Amino acid sequence: MDELIFNGINKIENSLGGLSSAQKILLATDGSVTTILDVLKGKIQIRTLVQEFREADLETAQLLDIDEGDTVNFRIVIIEGKEPLIHATSIVPIKRLNNSFKEDLVRADIPIGRILKKYKIESRREIRSIEIEENSSELEKIFKDEGPFLSRTYHIIYKNQPIIWLKETFPYTMFRE
Repeated sequence: MDELIFNGINKIENSLGGLSSAQKILLATDGSVTTILDVLKGKIQIRTLVQEFREADLETAQLLDIDEGDTVNFRIVIIEGKEPLIHATSIVPIKRLNNSFKEDLVRADIPIGRILKKYKIESRREIRSIEIEENSSELEKIFKDEGPFLSRTYHIIYKNQPIIWLKETFPYTMFRE
């Protein structure tokens, strides 16, 4: 197992207690979370909270290896089935996408994993962090849970460049079965 993943999971378990197999899989997978959630909870859908184009600030430019001022798509969604499952933030450098991919992304109702599959984009995911997320009133309101929350950040890499940065967060109490 990748040392970053192993250490992140160990740190969470030392702080909060054991994680279920499903929680570990969601935090550590280098595959599609969409597919995992479809299997665990039935077909999922996306509820978009924020969808906008922005100019990359210095932090975003460094995060995605792009130029400051480049246009990025910033999106915050709730991945849900019968209830909210995951809060996800993505940042995508527009110049690295073809027009069809861009159109599907901007439609906002399609999970990124399904867009990648639709266009047969062979990519890999590089986990950047696995950690306990700070409680926030936004997360508490969405999940009707006071936390703590688990999160991971990662890049989706295509042609050796990050095409998407993602942060996924869910309550520690979720996926415990």
